[in-house]
Amino acid sequence: MSDTAYARTPRTTPTRYKDRATWEKQAIQQVLDSSWVCHLGFVAPDGRPVVLPTIYARVGDRLYVHGSTGSRPLRAAGADQGLAVCLTVTLVDALVLTKSAFNHSVNFRSVVAHGTAHQVTDPEELAVALDALVDHAVPGRSAEVRPANAKELAATAVIRLDLDEVSAKTRADGADDDEPDVDLPYWSGVVPVHTVYGAPEPHPASTVPLPAHLRGFGPQGGRGC
Repeated sequence: MSDTAYARTPRTTPTRYKDRATWEKQAIQQVLDSSWVCHLGFVAPDGRPVVLPTIYARVGDRLYVHGSTGSRPLRAAGADQGLAVCLTVTLVDALVLTKSAFNHSVNFRSVVAHGTAHQVTDPEELAVALDALVDHAVPGRSAEVRPANAKELAATAVIRLDLDEVSAKTRADGADDDEPDVDLPYWSGVVPVHTVYGAPEPHPASTVPLPAHLRGFGPQGGRGC
């Protein structure tokens, strides 16, 4: 792994559309920083594959994934050998509509990371991870709320996945109509997809003014993905 790119491996090299793949850190981290929901895949003790949606945060070349102390991946990741996982993040940027049903597509940005996840047990690292999970979704939020107490910490677990084996893949093209289809009387083009935030809605009993870290949300703030 270089300072600007992650190492290529057979598992992070796609077999189709290789030109859409990248191992550049900047591109991969940009995708990871643009979302906070991932899908965590692993093999359960009974041999069946399991994929769970959960939240995550990136700190440098490391991902922290949130879970419960009672969940299967967290229990397995707490073992000395850790848990072999595959973590994915996908952002949909547009629907690509062509004159043929076959050529319809999606413009997207995605990241796939492979590795061995370990449960975070060091109290200092756990505090960093929990703050990062909160701030990843709402920057500055962790400093404006009550920290977790002992009971809450006992029920919360975080696993760590180092970004050693990871790649990104993107499609950012227009509609690709086949030459024989160009003159067909069907519409083709791109429909952009955006995730936007609504204006913050206070709890009915809250008398606290809207904090600064939430003023960027909503139509006026323009915050979105």
